[in-house]
Amino acid sequence: MIKLRHLTYQQLKEIFRIKSPWDLIIIFVLNILITIPIFIIAHHNFITLDWAHHIDRILLFLVILVAIQLILRALRRVTLISVILYLFMLIYGSLSGKYGFQSIFEDYRSMIYSMNDDPYPQDIIITKLLPFPNKSKILDAVEYQNPKIRDFAIMAINKHFKNVKGYNEDWTIIQSFAIFKEINSRWNYVSDPKGHDYIAKATESVKYLSGDCDDHSVFMAACIKSIGGTTRLIHTKGHIYPELLIGTKKDLERFNYAIKKVLFPIESKGKTINYHIDERGNIWLNLDYTATYPGGPFMNEEILGALTLE
Repeated sequence: MIKLRHLTYQQLKEIFRIKSPWDLIIIFVLNILITIPIFIIAHHNFITLDWAHHIDRILLFLVILVAIQLILRALRRVTLISVILYLFMLIYGSLSGKYGFQSIFEDYRSMIYSMNDDPYPQDIIITKLLPFPNKSKILDAVEYQNPKIRDFAIMAINKHFKNVKGYNEDWTIIQSFAIFKEINSRWNYVSDPKGHDYIAKATESVKYLSGDCDDHSVFMAACIKSIGGTTRLIHTKGHIYPELLIGTKKDLERFNYAIKKVLFPIESKGKTINYHIDERGNIWLNLDYTATYPGGPFMNEEILGALTLE
């Protein structure tokens, strides 16, 4: 048996060299494992050309696949070392809670699903909007620090989606969806007194979960804000509704999958996810009282004003 300290460079290469055809098989498997995360990063950062059938994304994947294949073939003598190092990195990422096998699977799954089932984008919100009606009254009505509002929010969170797994970094959004589900499944529309624009405080609405659109919006915003979520109110002609900040286009892919396949599969089946993009590129999902799932249809698409509750 040859002692390791006496091995020459040529002997080391021979030990780690994998014979044909296994070297080609391992190279191809390793290529797929490397290409997927690189493609996900490129997909999120490269400009989308919106070609038919996502041809631009398919070509991007093929270019990355071919490039990595050529590199790996050139380094085939150290393929075994490459495989071990790559698998070690993924195992370490999985055990440490960072980017590992589960993260790759979830990102790729969400990306492919969104490519096959595009959400429905709305117009970008421009910065020049009209003054928001009853702004001071609405801000006073959003009593998110009141214990009754916090208690209702926690009740909804413990009732819905408590055991959903795989969304640890997005838990505030998932909990906001739980609040949405509880409120919208119980909300009873009641009109204001004739000739008066009555705005109920959140602590009023929590008693009976009843009121008109601005009462619903105030209550939804207060409950979500009480658990750390970010909402805003959208004013249209004769209507106000709340929206939830979910992040960027990359985040939208994850939540599109979560809403349609995990959290609201029945309510959203065969339907589209409706959202707005603000001037900073942030994405906001519709939470109107008429919707049965986050991102449901807009009751009115005309936008006159926006009030962000940070």
